[in-house]
Amino acid sequence: MPPATFLGQTPHLIGMVHVGALPGTPRHTDPLPAIIDAAVRDARVIADAGFDAIVIENMHDVPYLRRDVGPEVVAAMTRVGAAVRAAVDLPLGVQILAGANHAALAVAHAIDAQFIRAEGFVFAAVADEGLLDEADAGPLLRYRRAIGADAVRILADVKKKHSAHAITADVDIAETARAAVFSGADGVIVTGVATGGAVATEDLTATRDAIDQPLLVGSGATPETARALLKHADGIIVGSAIKIDGDWRRDVDVDRATRFVASAR
Repeated sequence: MPPATFLGQTPHLIGMVHVGALPGTPRHTDPLPAIIDAAVRDARVIADAGFDAIVIENMHDVPYLRRDVGPEVVAAMTRVGAAVRAAVDLPLGVQILAGANHAALAVAHAIDAQFIRAEGFVFAAVADEGLLDEADAGPLLRYRRAIGADAVRILADVKKKHSAHAITADVDIAETARAAVFSGADGVIVTGVATGGAVATEDLTATRDAIDQPLLVGSGATPETARALLKHADGIIVGSAIKIDGDWRRDVDVDRATRFVASAR
C-alpha cells in the first residue's frame, strides 16, 4: 500500500471533530466561544489517544445547504480551525457540508491545515440536499491554484454516503476512483451508505485494485474491524466509534478513542 506521505506514518488514523451547530444554522444554540472550546477539547482527546490527524467538520449544521453555506459558516469554521490548529500539533483537515469544497479549501489555507475532504469531486449524485450536478474537480483545482493553496491536499469521496448514485449506476466504484485520481484527487475515500455505516469489503478491494494513491475508509470503522480494513486501505477516518455511546452527536470518549488506536495498531 502506498503511503499518504503528507499525513506521516502508515496506517493513518484520522479522528473527526464534529463542530457544534454554527451561527445561522437551524440547531445553533451555543455561543461561538463555547463551540470552539468543545472542538478544542475533542481535538486534544483525539491527539492524546494517538491518532495521526484530525478533521473538523460542521456535522451539526443539519439540514445542510448545497455547496454555498454562507460567509457566517466560513468565518466560524475558520475561528474553530484556528483554535484547533493552535491547540494540537497534528495534520489537520477541513470538511464543510454539504459539498462546500471551495469554502473548506479557503478555510484550510487560512489556518495552515494540510488537507480537505471533498464531496462531489467527480460525476453527479443526488444527496439529501438535492442534485450535485456539477463535478467540482475542475473549478476546485483552479481555485486552489488561484489562492496559492497548492499545498492543501484533496481527499475525494467516491460513491459517497447519504447519496443516491442511480445517475452513475453504469460507472462502478473502481472507475469512479480512477476518475477522481485522473482529475487530481490526492487520495480517495470510500464509505458505507450512511454515517456509521460499514464499508462494503468488495467496494474497498475494488478501489484498492484500481488506484495507487492513498485510500481511506470514511465511515463505519470500529475497533473490531479496524485491522481488517487496514489490510486494504492506507487509513481510516473515524467519528462515531470514538464518541460517547458510539453516537456522533456526543463528545469524544477518551476510552473509546484510546481503544480504537490500540486495536488498529
